[in-house]
Amino acid sequence: MSRLEVRLSGEGGQGIILGGIILAEAAAVYGGLNAVQTQSYGPESRGGASRCEVVLSREEIDYPKVILPEVVLVMNREACVRYAHQVRPGGTVVVDSTFVDAVPETPGRVYRVPITRLAREHFGRDIVANIIALGVLAGLTGLVDRTSLEQAVANRVPPATREANLKALDVGYRAVAELLSAAASDS
Repeated sequence: MSRLEVRLSGEGGQGIILGGIILAEAAAVYGGLNAVQTQSYGPESRGGASRCEVVLSREEIDYPKVILPEVVLVMNREACVRYAHQVRPGGTVVVDSTFVDAVPETPGRVYRVPITRLAREHFGRDIVANIIALGVLAGLTGLVDRTSLEQAVANRVPPATREANLKALDVGYRAVAELLSAAASDS
């Protein structure tokens, strides 16, 4: 891996920025990679557009911005319309199918996972959807190894929520296993 670019997108309140921070920390602090994380969000604290970008590399990172990501996460319709098509050919687009029913044409491979629905089913609320999404992203792409991601989650979330967040990460990994198993059965 010389340079791997990731874009996480959704709306304020979905934990997109924290997800990017955790991903960068998992890569840099626990995974031995170089990582740069940048973020952009609307003026609204909740409901506005939110985007976080992470660049990972074994080499020095000479430009901190994402040019054309290999991996894109879209957690709502607006993010899907805005970013799903902005992925490298053959890249990975993960769509939260709880909120996104139609995906515009994209040169990437699209994976539909009901991330927020899984958060509601397993935890009774949306708040851990971002952590489930990290499990999905890492499970599909191998961006970072699971142990590094678990360490970063444990380090970044409040101690009282650590166990629930680690379970949420596992829900994401299990969702990928089920998705890939179903795809293999269909082939």
